[in-house]
Amino acid sequence: MVLKTFGWSFAVTALGLVAAVFYGGWAAFGIVAILSVLEISLSFDNAVVNAGILKKMNAFWQKIFLTIGILVAVFGMRLVFPVVIVAISAKIGPIEAVDLALSDKDMYQQLVTDAHPSIAAFGGMFLLMIFLDFIFEDRDIKWLAWLERPLAKLGKIDMLSACVALIILAVTSMTFAANAHQHGGMHVDKAQTVLISGVLGLITYMVVGGLSGYFENKLEEEEEAEHEAEEESKRTGKPVSAVAMAGKAAFFMFLYLEVLDASFSFDGVIGAFAITNDIVLMALGLGIGAMYVRSLTVYLVRQGTLDDYVYLEHGAHYAIGALAVILLVTIQYEINEFITGLVGVVLIGWSFWSSVRRNKRLEAEGAAAEA
Repeated sequence: MVLKTFGWSFAVTALGLVAAVFYGGWAAFGIVAILSVLEISLSFDNAVVNAGILKKMNAFWQKIFLTIGILVAVFGMRLVFPVVIVAISAKIGPIEAVDLALSDKDMYQQLVTDAHPSIAAFGGMFLLMIFLDFIFEDRDIKWLAWLERPLAKLGKIDMLSACVALIILAVTSMTFAANAHQHGGMHVDKAQTVLISGVLGLITYMVVGGLSGYFENKLEEEEEAEHEAEEESKRTGKPVSAVAMAGKAAFFMFLYLEVLDASFSFDGVIGAFAITNDIVLMALGLGIGAMYVRSLTVYLVRQGTLDDYVYLEHGAHYAIGALAVILLVTIQYEINEFITGLVGVVLIGWSFWSSVRRNKRLEAEGAAAEA
């Protein structure tokens, strides 16, 4: 069962890691491995959400999502989007960006280095908003209760996430202004770049969140309308065009999943920039992660067992928060990519271990109660 579901993912993982060794040696292998683990862990939430919605679809729409949907939202976002980000930041064409990445690494590296403050500010704010919205929400299950309880109480204040994020952005950009003056004003424009890019990251997060909310509401309306039509059909005895309605509801589900996939893929792409600027290594690592989104989704639809590891969602979001902070710090200071990658892996591993311990404790308590 596992081999059947994850077979293609295992194959792509092996090919990707071998390709990394041929491309850049064992250092490249390490970066792709860390990127892959980070992507898989960040994709866990995506797979859980996808599976919950996919269960409501018929076989036809499930197949559409798992083929066309995954191809567009996951591969499109994860493999094409890094090129687009670099192209926009460095003010060059996407084809030129790919050509430079493959043929003139030094020039490409210089362009990415020059564009890094805007990429880091944009991505840092986007990831920070994901983390803040998670941590300020009151949840039934709490992992680090000593931290999450007081933050959930604070979260009752409207727009707190956006306020905190903007304060952090203002402090970051003002720090740059101070550094620019200290260095003879050579980087005076960097503070403005950081501020504008950070605000754009915040706007992007809100647009993505708004679209997700819109499709979710549409989906609920369609399901409610379908339920009312079925009730009316029972009362009157008249048949209802269930196929058309189911198709319309499933279409909204499909659109909703596409928006969700894009947003989940986005945090992975941005997080990857905190680990490496090499577009080839990024494509390999993110491509492996994209395959596991599909495999995990299929596995969850068929089994539904991974829901037991309740703290994994927390661990993934703490990893996102750590990546956000690291990205903002890398605007001014260089941080080794292995440290960046391992922070996320450690947090997710810790949350998985905590979930396993919780499950064992609950089993022991259940057995004691029966005895």
